[in-house]
Amino acid sequence: MNSLERYQPVIILLAVCIGLLIGGLDAIGSMADHFIAPFLMLMLYGLFLLMPLKRVFTSFRKVKFVVTSLVINFIWTPIIAYLIGMLFLSDHPLLWIGFIMLTVTPCTDWYLVFTGIAKGDTVLSTSMLPMNLILQLILLPVYLHLFFGLEQSMGLPVHTIIESILTIIGIPFLLAILTRRLFGSGGRMKRFFEQANVLFLGVAIAATFASERTSLIENLDIVLLLLLPLLVFFTINFIGGSAASRLLSFSKQESVSLIIMTLARNSPLALAIAIAAFPDEPLIALSLVIGPIIELPVLGLVSRILNSYK
Repeated sequence: MNSLERYQPVIILLAVCIGLLIGGLDAIGSMADHFIAPFLMLMLYGLFLLMPLKRVFTSFRKVKFVVTSLVINFIWTPIIAYLIGMLFLSDHPLLWIGFIMLTVTPCTDWYLVFTGIAKGDTVLSTSMLPMNLILQLILLPVYLHLFFGLEQSMGLPVHTIIESILTIIGIPFLLAILTRRLFGSGGRMKRFFEQANVLFLGVAIAATFASERTSLIENLDIVLLLLLPLLVFFTINFIGGSAASRLLSFSKQESVSLIIMTLARNSPLALAIAIAAFPDEPLIALSLVIGPIIELPVLGLVSRILNSYK
């Protein structure tokens, strides 16, 4: 673990506090969201630069991992999420819908960063991205129909979503390939990103909290309503991912990748779908705005815990 990664929990906590403080300044709060994607792309560029990209297309040979990940993300997780929502949010059906939309969509960007921080197999995690994206776009309306009978949920802005994700992931990926072609192994640049990626993560988290400060403060009751079910969800999935890894004798790197993949959720995608599919139900969208405010510190803590595993 490099010197900055030792202080990752402190950096994340400071980023959250700084974000909430500076988000109160009108000029910063209104512009903060514009910094999230660039710093996320910068982190992913560093991550792709550090990983052996040639292995991305051979990772599917790990059939046991692929099948386990798909079962957990698209069978186990929706069932667990529905039961948790029924237990905690049955009196708040719109928040329940938002909770389901958040929890059944596996992440397609942040999880790579946290997998890298926790020393997981980032190549294996990257290879799962296209399959996770396609399946969640297909299955999200199916889950909503099965759980809530929402026919209107079929109206998904698929073209816009895919474009956005290809931009966030594709540009850093192509730039990393180009950098390798032009500068070879890029030793100095790799050493820079090994240190700086944690700081870039802090900036992205600060920008996230700054941009959502108003929603957070004005809707503390909703935050409290979602806090417990989300923490229960993350705890169960952490235990489930860890148990599956031990049962199937996954390596340390594979275990980390599986656990992070079962925890990180795709709130931007779910939010875009909620805005398009439920324009007259702002509570659904609001629950998806609040979700990552709880999720990001959890991922930071879990990354720290996984880093301590031998």
